[in-house]
Amino acid sequence: MTQTIPYWHVDAFAAEAFGGNQAAVMVLDEWLPDDVLVKIGGENMFAETAFVVRDETGEADWELRWCTPTYEIALCGHATLAAGHVLLSHHEWGGENGGRDAVTFRTRKSGILEVKRAGEGYEVGLPAIRTEPRAHPEAVKLLGAEPLLVHRNDTLYNIFLYENEAQVRALKPDLKALGALGVDQFDCTAPGDNSDIVSRVFVPGAGVDEDSVTGSAHAALTPFWAERLGRDSFTAHQASERGGDLTCRLDGERVWLGGPCVTVVEGVFYV
Repeated sequence: MTQTIPYWHVDAFAAEAFGGNQAAVMVLDEWLPDDVLVKIGGENMFAETAFVVRDETGEADWELRWCTPTYEIALCGHATLAAGHVLLSHHEWGGENGGRDAVTFRTRKSGILEVKRAGEGYEVGLPAIRTEPRAHPEAVKLLGAEPLLVHRNDTLYNIFLYENEAQVRALKPDLKALGALGVDQFDCTAPGDNSDIVSRVFVPGAGVDEDSVTGSAHAALTPFWAERLGRDSFTAHQASERGGDLTCRLDGERVWLGGPCVTVVEGVFYV
């Protein structure tokens, strides 16, 4: 092992440790080979590991990529929030007392993303993901409960609307069979009991049976629910085992998701 990489374990969308969604954040001097990034994601065994490198193009402050334990993905909200938290918390990158309150990231498939301070936490700006009514009988059967409606798009996003929170919490999907459908994301949602909306998110084909708090899912759920609620801002709770709370705001073709972050571990990773 010849290289040391600064490493942080962050609980995103969490006000205290052991909640929200775990992400690793690693600051690189230059990009490692693609297969090594994926192996590091597998070693960390979080839903996502975020890798950042200084952006030399002038388009953004940093380049950003994300890996699950099995492959590189196109968009991740909670790990982007975690990366913003790390960079805005350290003076050497202009954060904390360095005066910076926002940081931008150039990504390979999702454009320019931004994380900015918002109250006691942060907001992450993601592209709004639009869906439309479209049946998915195979997935409905595997989720085990008939939704009121299904929305999908041509990429990875599938939304299943249920009548109430209890139905969402009671779902016991056939995760192995869902995973065989591909790397799609299955977002199950309903009006919330103590928040405006509630959700659970399953991505077994990507190595994440049930995600804890999913930013990319809420990039799709925000325009979906904004239309139904008749307003552009609302609160959300993801009812996973760890659980997490978000604020959701639709701003044209951008979604802003808000919440706090907690650093749990800081150290070095040896490669």
